[in-house]
Amino acid sequence: MRTREKIIQDELEACPYIEGARARLPMRWQLRQVPGERFDELLALGDRRVGRMLYRTTCPECTACEPIRVPVAGFVPTRAQRRILNKNKDITVEAGPATYSDEKLALYQRHKSERGLDRSEVPMNRTGYEGWFVHSCTDTIEMIYRVQGRMIGVGIVDLGQRDASSVYFFFDPDEHRRSLGVFSVLMEIAWLRANGGRHLYLGLYVEDCRHLVYKAGYAPHERLRGGAWLPTAEARPPTAAADDGGEADEDDGPG
Repeated sequence: MRTREKIIQDELEACPYIEGARARLPMRWQLRQVPGERFDELLALGDRRVGRMLYRTTCPECTACEPIRVPVAGFVPTRAQRRILNKNKDITVEAGPATYSDEKLALYQRHKSERGLDRSEVPMNRTGYEGWFVHSCTDTIEMIYRVQGRMIGVGIVDLGQRDASSVYFFFDPDEHRRSLGVFSVLMEIAWLRANGGRHLYLGLYVEDCRHLVYKAGYAPHERLRGGAWLPTAEARPPTAAADDGGEADEDDGPG
């Protein structure tokens, strides 16, 4: 069988989620497009995508990271989530292939800089945006959020045959009171359910990382522990940061 991937990075590094811990996330460059059925299988193993690379945690000393997914058919929004849906009835959502535009790049830059998420002195350019979001090894779409025609948010979502993976969401900082991060997850769940999908993967859940615990606010959900997907029936109340914008806890993109 022809090789489908090549490991381009595999070394211990500082953990982005737990202070003082070491992480290992081998980055596997995909030499060919990953078919939808195979992508579903990889998501179920805990894979995430960035550009044309896939990775999953293989940390030698820690198992705190737990991939988390929402079975969309059984999802029930909480009272707080229903309020967010009602608050954002004026938003239109458009789903289509992921593409580049200067407007999207400018919105991404504002989101990073004005919310204090920019850890690099070098701003992202078109090449970086396309390399991360557009040039993918699987089917990737974007969901664009608008109010009276004005773009206020963009969500990047990877698609398998039956499942989907929420990759990244960025939004207009002036609209932070709308809790758009929460709203975007609710819209992705609704979109996947309407299209006959099965699971929406939300990346990693880490109990001791305040930037990731918000993901337990969508229930019922399942978390990958010891090689098995175990169900959790009840939603965990969101942190203040998550309720303020949701994506505040998704500021590292794939997580």
